[in-house]
Amino acid sequence: MPSPDPAAPSAIAHPDIRLRAVLDADLPVFFEHQRDPAAARMAAATPATRREHTDLWRTLRADPTATGRTIVVDDVVAGAITCWERWGERQVGYWLGRDHWGRGVATTALALFLAEMTTRPVHAYVAPHNTASQRVLDKCGFRPDGVDGGDTLLGYVLEA
Repeated sequence: MPSPDPAAPSAIAHPDIRLRAVLDADLPVFFEHQRDPAAARMAAATPATRREHTDLWRTLRADPTATGRTIVVDDVVAGAITCWERWGERQVGYWLGRDHWGRGVATTALALFLAEMTTRPVHAYVAPHNTASQRVLDKCGFRPDGVDGGDTLLGYVLEA
């Protein structure tokens, strides 16, 4: 059997995934990620205007109970992950640029984030058709917990 070509790309990519503080320079990248029509459909979200996006991040960054991190993959800003108080519960959410889908980035980033953020329970909400995010939550120990009040999002909770 021939040995693999060391110059050939690996069939299984093992990117360097890390979290760091959100920088002002990350915000335009996050804005473009959330504007991607495929990403918006996947998240069942309406893309924010630049002003709405700026206001959201200003609010998150000023809130002492909120935590936000930039997801960095191989030294490239890949997305964001946040936790905040909403509807009387701690909620985690994440968003990745499409170039980083399907590579284990969300699962690794969420696991890193949850190791850093020890307050429990933590809730997450996902569109019913977003099976990829449902798998991420399952892999990170979340369990299904019903639907939101509008019956449009599936609820998940991590209690331990």
